[in-house]
Amino acid sequence: MSKPVFKKIALYTLGAISGVAVSLAVQGFAAEKDRRDNEVLPVQSIRTMAEIYGQIKANYYQDKPDADLFEGAMKGMVAGLDPHSEYMDKKGYAEMKESTSGEFGGLGMEIGQEDGFVKVVSPIEDTPAERAGVKSGDFIVKIDNVSTRGMTVSEAVKKMRGKPGTKITLTLSRKNADKPIVVNLTRAIIKVKSVRHHLIEPDYGYIRVSQFQEKTVESVNTAAKELVKENKGKPLKGLVLDLRDDPGGLLTGAVGVSAAFLPFEAVVVSTKGRDGKDGMVLKAVPEDYVYGMSGDPLAGIPAELKTIPMTVLINSGSASASEIVAGALQDHKRAVIVGTQSFGKGSVQTLIPLSNGSAVKLTTALYYTPNDRSIQAQGIVPDVEVKDKERTFESREADLVGHIGNPLGGEDVNSETLAVPVEENADKPVAKEKGKKKKDEDLSSRRIPNPAKDEQLRKALDLVKSPEQWQKSLGLATKKPVSNKDKKDKKDKK
Repeated sequence: MSKPVFKKIALYTLGAISGVAVSLAVQGFAAEKDRRDNEVLPVQSIRTMAEIYGQIKANYYQDKPDADLFEGAMKGMVAGLDPHSEYMDKKGYAEMKESTSGEFGGLGMEIGQEDGFVKVVSPIEDTPAERAGVKSGDFIVKIDNVSTRGMTVSEAVKKMRGKPGTKITLTLSRKNADKPIVVNLTRAIIKVKSVRHHLIEPDYGYIRVSQFQEKTVESVNTAAKELVKENKGKPLKGLVLDLRDDPGGLLTGAVGVSAAFLPFEAVVVSTKGRDGKDGMVLKAVPEDYVYGMSGDPLAGIPAELKTIPMTVLINSGSASASEIVAGALQDHKRAVIVGTQSFGKGSVQTLIPLSNGSAVKLTTALYYTPNDRSIQAQGIVPDVEVKDKERTFESREADLVGHIGNPLGGEDVNSETLAVPVEENADKPVAKEKGKKKKDEDLSSRRIPNPAKDEQLRKALDLVKSPEQWQKSLGLATKKPVSNKDKKDKKDKK
């Protein structure tokens, strides 16, 4: 597996004080760089930036510290690239590392940004956010009565995290809601149990992955073994893998979970960087999914998991790592994908630590499935579409301002109509959740799967119980005819 090499260029900028003209002696450096690789340093742009710095120091009504000004410039430069690139200060970097360890303080949700507001990608299972009724697609328009307009994701995270036991109020805007929804939450230590399992009925198992963490691969192995025990020691005849509302996580986790069901050395995912340059190719081999541990976390996994009929449940909350798993199993015709089209986050973010203890998260490549399909802004199309009647709004990557388009062409897949955040009347009485009993039942049904109340799960189970129908459904999404627009695009390229 090839390792990316990053060139680090340090730019030292001299600033003026109190309106004194700023001058940067960079022409010599630019000329030398031009001789090396024919690239010209944007001298005028750097000069303009320095002039802005000088004007702020001379004329802004407050004397802002230099550190704040430069940090703001760095955040803006990175944030303008795409919705997922981000500059993190020391505290933000530390918090990000906590979020992949499986235990951290906060509310329990994956968030992004759209139209200048903070948006919920997916609430995490069994957390304060999920229990309070926060839903995928909700806009967080206020945090403790402070507007989130223009707030970055990292700034929102800082405000929502805090000492366990402390209170926080979120004002939400929800599609089809006639007024803002105000929820009061209590911060908690978020201990994310990323894998759950149940024997739905004799011989047929269910494994849910809610997030890809350091121990997810090992937990999937444990869940599979427990299912065999619960099945009186007999091998399973079918399995449902539930990735709905799984916002992603560690790439190694996605590769490892895929490897649990694929043949040894099968390609799971590849990446391509700038100008389509080939990057990593990750396969179903331990060296590509072992994370911070010795030995193979899939050692001793029940052999039938490689061959029995299986289905994968996805929806618009299935993003990134969960899309990698669904795409790999679909391309290898190992599983039938059931549900609705996934989120479409097919970009690779690389976390690069900086010398001052901060870090920059940069989009450095795009993910491709084993059949060389790009996930970006289109997602994974289910082989068998089953809509969730209770889910009134499907939000996707293509809804995000500044998102990267799919490099292979075709139309981006977004929501049918965008939910428009509103702040008017946010101080009116709280919109009460109707049917608290039903809401509690919905939460418990996700933890204890019930096909009688979950149409998507019922279809997924029916397919694995009917090997002939399951076989016919394999790869149906990849066999769908190319649209007229795509045909025209291909013809124009010839």
